[in-house]
Amino acid sequence: MKKSRNTISKTKIISVITDSKTALSHSEIHEILDGFCDRVTIYRVLDRLINEDLVHKIVTIDGVVKYAACHDCSSVEHHHNHIHFSCEQCHTVTCIEEVAPSFKLPKKYKVHNVNFTVSGVCPNCL
Repeated sequence: MKKSRNTISKTKIISVITDSKTALSHSEIHEILDGFCDRVTIYRVLDRLINEDLVHKIVTIDGVVKYAACHDCSSVEHHHNHIHFSCEQCHTVTCIEEVAPSFKLPKKYKVHNVNFTVSGVCPNCL
């Protein structure tokens, strides 16, 4: 992917996402930025960051879209075939990169992307 120019908003948003231990929703990012940029700018920057393979998008079991930084990806290999754990109590979503989901599809299906979300209670809420 071609990298777009770095703007102050882009730098601030990627920093917020990278510094977070959990995936963040658009609303959570907007709240953390506390008026630094408007909601539309955040959406545009998030789209750019996804296209540049700097963040990935997770859709929770409740249908909420969250964003997490890419950690094990390179410009050659971009993958997010890991489990996303959604806590039913605190509603955080955590990437569990050391566990790869396993599944088997019929031969006529070709997989391009995997989004595995597991729900339960996180260690902080137990």
